[in-house]
Amino acid sequence: MKTIRDIAGYVLGGILFVALLPAIMWLASGMPDMAVHIGAWRAAGTGLLIILGLSLSIYTIVYMKTRGKGNPMDAFGKEIGSRTQHLMTDGPYRLNRNPMLTGTLCYLAGWIVWLWTWQAALVWVVFFAIMFVQVLTEEKRLRHDFGEEYEAYYKRSRRF
Repeated sequence: MKTIRDIAGYVLGGILFVALLPAIMWLASGMPDMAVHIGAWRAAGTGLLIILGLSLSIYTIVYMKTRGKGNPMDAFGKEIGSRTQHLMTDGPYRLNRNPMLTGTLCYLAGWIVWLWTWQAALVWVVFFAIMFVQVLTEEKRLRHDFGEEYEAYYKRSRRF
């Protein structure tokens, strides 16, 4: 049952963050033609943000599974996949306390650059606000689960 929950968490995360959110940005932007020529600099910026963002998120997911022995899908205190068993403070977590979300925000910023609409940016802002509340909820859980170890990490690291 644990394996099914873990797989469901990865699939759900992939669908939500990699496919659904860009689709919502595209729909909110009035469904512009995605094949339109956008210029070399904008295309390069889009590609860079998308590749860096996805790379950081995927690296963090793999790191979380191998080092933390858990799954990233924990939504507003509800365990969807197995929670991490070890506090992770190295690897991508040296960058900040939420490298997976940082990667996702970068990835979605790439879609804003591609679409170049205020509506896409608004979707990003709403997503960020929701995720900020999620992060605050997760911080409370981590304080409970890891106590002083988390407090020390919290004091020496940034949220994003």
